[in-house]
Amino acid sequence: QSMDSTLHYIHNDSDLSTNSSFSPEEERKSKVQDVVPQALLDQYLSMTDPSRAQTVDTEIAKHCAYSLPGVALTLGRQNWHCLKDTYETLASDMQWKVRRTLAFSIHELAVILGDQLTAGDLVPVFNGFLKDLDEVRIGVLKHLHDFLKLLHVDKRREYLYQLQEFLVTDNSRNWRFRAELAEQLILLLDLYSAKDIYDYLRPIAFSLCADKVSSVRWISYKLVSEMVKKLFMASTPTFVVDLMNELVEKFCRCHKWSGRQTFVFICQTITEDDCLPMDQFA
Repeated sequence: QSMDSTLHYIHNDSDLSTNSSFSPEEERKSKVQDVVPQALLDQYLSMTDPSRAQTVDTEIAKHCAYSLPGVALTLGRQNWHCLKDTYETLASDMQWKVRRTLAFSIHELAVILGDQLTAGDLVPVFNGFLKDLDEVRIGVLKHLHDFLKLLHVDKRREYLYQLQEFLVTDNSRNWRFRAELAEQLILLLDLYSAKDIYDYLRPIAFSLCADKVSSVRWISYKLVSEMVKKLFMASTPTFVVDLMNELVEKFCRCHKWSGRQTFVFICQTITEDDCLPMDQFA
């Protein structure tokens, strides 16, 4: 009885904003579900109300964003309509920390919602995060493979054209961003065809192999060696042959000693990881 009265008080105290395209009654019905007490959900949804940041907690929107995947899991994908507006409000919040929180969990939310809702409701938000501040972009980058593997092949291929944009950061000294990109590209090799790898991932990998920071280069050597392995196993042998020829031309015959050293390290990684049979390597 005490809990009921508390929830009744919370429900009455909630000052929820309404979408101008719906009447108050339609807005209320769009957020009705039967999994948790409705008053409790209403209170959670009210956390995006700007007045709450002034009267309750300045970081209340961030707390709301942090909890959203758990709330979505509890309600189930059939009740996503209750959370969709709140999610979009948080995704466009003025505070980058709120958007960053969502960026780090969007791949988990995609698993909860399934491919259809992800394509319709999460992909536009994901695309927005890709153009955001580095503090937000790192969230989607760290789980890039986890998110892209949930998309249909055609939709996944659309992101091939945008991967190169991760090489550009707000701060060029942010080498950990490029290191994370190299790590993710290794995982992405399993999601794309040999032609896509050669056309789109190869130029990025070669660029990372020439990075100014040693830690980035070492991860990139692993990336190139895995690329060699993947292309060697492809049905079209020309890709791996062209890749190896470019490695020789770009690094082995480089006029700088650092480029020639890069070639040696890539060869070392290829042999250590058995990416090529020894007769092919020779």
